[in-house]
Amino acid sequence: MNTMSIRVVLADDHAVVREGLRLVLEAAGDITVVGDVDDGRKAIAMVQELSPEVAVLDVAMPELNGIEAARQIRELYPKTQVVILSMYATAEHVYRALQAGASGYVLKESAGKEVVSAVRAARNGTRYLSRKITETVIDDFVLQRQGLPAKSPLERLSTREREILQLVVEGRSSADIAQTIYLSPKTVETYRSRLMQKLGVRDVPSLVKFAIQHGITTS
Repeated sequence: MNTMSIRVVLADDHAVVREGLRLVLEAAGDITVVGDVDDGRKAIAMVQELSPEVAVLDVAMPELNGIEAARQIRELYPKTQVVILSMYATAEHVYRALQAGASGYVLKESAGKEVVSAVRAARNGTRYLSRKITETVIDDFVLQRQGLPAKSPLERLSTREREILQLVVEGRSSADIAQTIYLSPKTVETYRSRLMQKLGVRDVPSLVKFAIQHGITTS
């Protein structure tokens, strides 16, 4: 292994995508993929274990989506930079990724060409956005958000509430969620009631619809 190479962890729930990204990154010559996983929770554990310079995370993953995983990685392991992979080019998705501490945001359609540049930029402490996402769109959106008292509904939720929201819409029971994130079922129920109240949602189907609209889950 080249001692100067950029050590990268990959997280995507599609094995073929991970394999493709691995080939593209390692062909660059200055990047080594040290591990790959299929969900956000495993990504956090792998970052803790391997301390890579960069984690490349897909947005839409089971268990814990890429943006929430990015937020936790940046809080817990700040030496690891994060690049987000996404199908979504909307300003809200990009804004949420940057707010979570991501250095890069790459659209999946152009990932082959841009992911190497994004990883290098992240390692150097600079921001990289897919060319289709202009700086003007981002800056305008951030300025607009700063000028408005009403924020994205997701910003009303705590990190733990967003984590439970994803697991609920994936059809997990409170007992199962409790086991996954080491809380009591009663505490999970409390979080669940609180997040639905904050979002103004009364039932799980409405919660699922909300989650899809805001890119927390794809189905």
